[in-house]
Amino acid sequence: QLQLVESGGGSVQPGGSLRLSCMPSGFTFDDYTIGWFRQAPVKEREGVSSISSDGSITVYAASVKGRFTISRDNAKKMVFLQMNSLTPEDTAVYYCAAGRVLSTKSTPYSYWGQGTQVIVSS
Repeated sequence: QLQLVESGGGSVQPGGSLRLSCMPSGFTFDDYTIGWFRQAPVKEREGVSSISSDGSITVYAASVKGRFTISRDNAKKMVFLQMNSLTPEDTAVYYCAAGRVLSTKSTPYSYWGQGTQVIVSS
C-alpha cells in the first residue's frame, strides 16, 4: 500500500525550530521527487520546498528560503524539513508528497501524506 507519513510537528515559540520527517512506503522511493507543502486555515495550499530524487537539487519558496532546509536519506527512505527561525506565519498543516517533477506546485505530485500540524505561537 502506497503511503506517506509525516511526523515531527508540534507547538513552538517564535524563533524556534522543528524538524519534520516524511516516511514513504509502498513505492520505489528513489525514483520520486519529494515536496513539502503547507496549508493554513482559510488559505490555499502553498508549496514550501522540493528535493530531487537523488537529493542533488532543491528548491524553496521565497517565504522560507534561508530558514528551511530540505534533505533526504535514500538509504533510510526518509525526507526531512528542518525549519528554523519560525514565525506565526509558518503555522499550518504540513504535508509531504511524492511526484516525478521538481516543483513547488502541487499539480505534479501524485501521492500525499495526511499532514502534521505546526503551530508557532508565544
